[in-house]
Amino acid sequence: MLLPISGNPSTELEGRTNHKSRVKTSPFDLTPIRRTLVLLVILFHVFLVLNLTRTQNLALSFLNVSSKTYGSLPYEACHSRRIYVYDLPPMFNYELVSSSDINLNDSFGRAAKEFTGIVPESILPAWYWTDLLSGEVAYHRRMLSYKCRTMEPESATAFYIPFYAGFALTKSLGGNNTWRERDWHCEMLIKWVQQQKWWNRSNGSDHFIMLGRVSWDFRRLREVDGDWGSSFINMPAMQNVIRLSVQGHMWDKLEISVPYPSLFHPRSNFDIIEWQRFVRSRRRNHLFAFVGEAREPIQDDFQGILQKQCLNESTVCHHVDCGPKNYIDGKTTVIAAFLDSDFCLQPMGEEGFTGRLVFDCMVAGSIPVFFSRETAYFQYELFMPVEPESYSVFINPNDVWNGTDVKKVLEAYGRMEVEAMRNKVIEFLPRFVYTKPSQGLEKIKDAFDIAIEAMLSKYKAHIEKGRIGNLNEI
Repeated sequence: MLLPISGNPSTELEGRTNHKSRVKTSPFDLTPIRRTLVLLVILFHVFLVLNLTRTQNLALSFLNVSSKTYGSLPYEACHSRRIYVYDLPPMFNYELVSSSDINLNDSFGRAAKEFTGIVPESILPAWYWTDLLSGEVAYHRRMLSYKCRTMEPESATAFYIPFYAGFALTKSLGGNNTWRERDWHCEMLIKWVQQQKWWNRSNGSDHFIMLGRVSWDFRRLREVDGDWGSSFINMPAMQNVIRLSVQGHMWDKLEISVPYPSLFHPRSNFDIIEWQRFVRSRRRNHLFAFVGEAREPIQDDFQGILQKQCLNESTVCHHVDCGPKNYIDGKTTVIAAFLDSDFCLQPMGEEGFTGRLVFDCMVAGSIPVFFSRETAYFQYELFMPVEPESYSVFINPNDVWNGTDVKKVLEAYGRMEVEAMRNKVIEFLPRFVYTKPSQGLEKIKDAFDIAIEAMLSKYKAHIEKGRIGNLNEI
């Protein structure tokens, strides 16, 4: 509504005329059709305001956070650590999740009540059937409550882009989708973010994103419908953006491999300490476990060799067929096998060097046995002990091909050596999990805390190498 301007040199007659005009065109004197149109315009604006408010509230309630939980540290303590979270249009995150068939439940998944009798009753509520692709939602949820989150972008050290690229790709992989359809959300996201002045300040060099799928899924090189994945990471605009990925490209200096979401989400320091006590004192009836199945279509399948050795030594090896029927919601066989075994065999998976089983194994206090150094030693360095031999066993796959008996290799470790390795795994256990409180825990750093610190350190190195854009552009 326009207010009258004082000092208008209108004559008294003009004032009376204008007054009559205003009275004549009041809502009560409009024709029924015009009154309807005015009412519709008013209702439209009310709907628009309510919808924008509802979208913001939906975003916060969807991730179970409060809009006032960020900034818990003193402003000075957040120097060079302040992060601004972009408020993306819902099509880039919330709508992608709402259209999926995954039960996210605030990124945790359904409560895992099936673990009753397997894990201590006091910490049963900390166990969930967490989908391995839910990392994007988990990081978004935590970033909204990050202790050094800032609502003032001009003071931010870094900018977080909460784009659920993994969900977008998963949605477009089914059917006969073309490469253009698989790239569509990524291209739209880049167009949106390039319109933000903070992006233009640095050409994305102070921006970061979390990818819930393995890095290779976003590195398609050709514009061919039959080729796998999207080309998101290879798009020119992404070349300066730091990426957190559940399995990164080990030779890409801007990528940080972070743990897959496990099933255990501690609610407090007590949950972690209690679980560490439990797995440390756990009686283990098998020397090693192998969770996997022979892949018959693959010639000379290495998993098939390990499975055969395990089945031939059933008194010392706990085997779980890792087909769909044994590794879905409600099946406790995998975690039970790891809890029952001193060691767990971790060969390369179908999707890359590492799978979530590596972290499920260690969360259960079992010692991982690797057959490729790329599985953990060349990535996840920030989350693992510095000395690989202090927490794991490495067996050259060529030796296994040539007849080496895995059982004999593992039996050569004495009881004190096994206990020392297990204690190291248990010591580092908090670094493999994502805690339930959206603000994290007070005294213990989890996988999220370590990942963000690693991102900020990488960003600092990023600047020192001169890859930052022009800070004086805005």
